[in-house]
Amino acid sequence: MAVEATAPVLDESKIEQFLGQVVADGGAAMSALLVYVGERLGLWEALAERGPCTPSDLAEATRTHERMVREWLNAQAAGGWVTYEPEAGRYSLPAEHAFAIVSPHSPVGVGGVFQLVVSGYRSVDKVVEAMRTGKGLGWADHHPDLFEGVERGLGPVYRAMLTTEWVPALDGVEERLSAGGARVADVGCGHGASTLLMAEAYPDIEITGFDLHEPSIATARARAEAAGLADRVSFEVASATDVPGEYDLVMFCDCLHDMVDPLGAARRAAEVLAPGGTLMLVEPNAGDRLQDNLNPVGRWFYAASTLFCTPCSLADDGPALGAQAGEARLRAIFHEAGFSHFRRAAEAPFNLVYEARAS
Repeated sequence: MAVEATAPVLDESKIEQFLGQVVADGGAAMSALLVYVGERLGLWEALAERGPCTPSDLAEATRTHERMVREWLNAQAAGGWVTYEPEAGRYSLPAEHAFAIVSPHSPVGVGGVFQLVVSGYRSVDKVVEAMRTGKGLGWADHHPDLFEGVERGLGPVYRAMLTTEWVPALDGVEERLSAGGARVADVGCGHGASTLLMAEAYPDIEITGFDLHEPSIATARARAEAAGLADRVSFEVASATDVPGEYDLVMFCDCLHDMVDPLGAARRAAEVLAPGGTLMLVEPNAGDRLQDNLNPVGRWFYAASTLFCTPCSLADDGPALGAQAGEARLRAIFHEAGFSHFRRAAEAPFNLVYEARAS
């Protein structure tokens, strides 16, 4: 005789609470696209420059359509990104928000974050297929918005911390770099943001950025030319397992967890380190247990990892560490690769920095 399943008893208050979360998350998801639209059209910059203004004023300043701009402003006001004066019909971008959105050298710049989000929307069909098949999705198979978004998203953090806090936290490394003649490898350099910052801070080093993605290397070279650093910085197309040369410092900045062969990359780093050389590993801030990462930052990293990091590693049957690999897994990789020394050197809200030595 068939047994009927008992219907679960539902708590209406929990349903309402969840629907409220759906409304908030859905609005945030659509608003992320509008943040990027505002960047593309110069709306944020114009708001910051003009101060309180009407939709007509903003449309005239940016050569855009007033009715569309008004709707965009209403969305930003509803989300708390801009303020609205009902009596005057004017909208304002608070100075604190402008500092994060439009200030070119802000240590908390957020513009690249939303370009990164938009790149995920552009690749959604490929991500669906990657999740269905497990065949992964290579870095180069994403829209170029991903590459630029990563550069813009990580750049503010690197400018604020790389040479002011992270390198000084490594035992004896800053002294070695400042003494002159040191050689540095920036593995997985992308557009070269970290590479160029190092060259600016330590003018007597010889630094080379390596990346497997040829268009990113081309962009990095152009960035070096524009910064007047092309005579002291070089960029080469190479995988992390094929880096040539010998270096006093090897850097992996927010890239190891994406790699197809992170163990092979760590082994190659041990091989190219000069005697007494140091490896600096920068990774997203994560605990070793899932429950340690169930928070807003962890949500962001797990989402980005699902869209970009994990499928990138799976594209060639890699281990798919994911953006929340955790210290214990990273330590195990480097010990297996031949590093006898591995310690957490610095910590930031979004990053953990490790120091490793092979001898």
